[in-house]
Amino acid sequence: MISLPQPDDLTTLILRVDFGDDGAWGEVIQATEAGGATCVSDVTYSNVTVRALIDADMAAADDHKLTYLFLADVITMVDKERPLLAVDLYTEPGRTFRVPPRWYADVSANLSIANMDFDEFADAADESGTYRGFDEVQQPHHDQRH
Repeated sequence: MISLPQPDDLTTLILRVDFGDDGAWGEVIQATEAGGATCVSDVTYSNVTVRALIDADMAAADDHKLTYLFLADVITMVDKERPLLAVDLYTEPGRTFRVPPRWYADVSANLSIANMDFDEFADAADESGTYRGFDEVQQPHHDQRH
């Protein structure tokens, strides 16, 4: 069984699981570096499944468990927007949504300080399963009549 790498203090883990495009991986690193990421590129994790990651986290000692992580998978590498796959490892293990690097820092920061929960971002994902920020379209409509 694999074990999960540990992110540096006050950062979240971005784990590379697709090794088909080093240039795309470089773009992911560059686009997320301001968001406090520990980026791990180790072929041990090549094509690892979400289930295997959940199992590895469940087997970890309590002080090494992760609440969530981000994967740079094949979709990240081929999609020009480079959307990472956010994976819940705690509340609803295996629940996922995509997050382009543009919104990575917001998601990562809010999750790391427990200001927001994973499901709040997942529930705000669009029909493609991608979180693109909170906006007025997603807010309830208030009637302006008097």
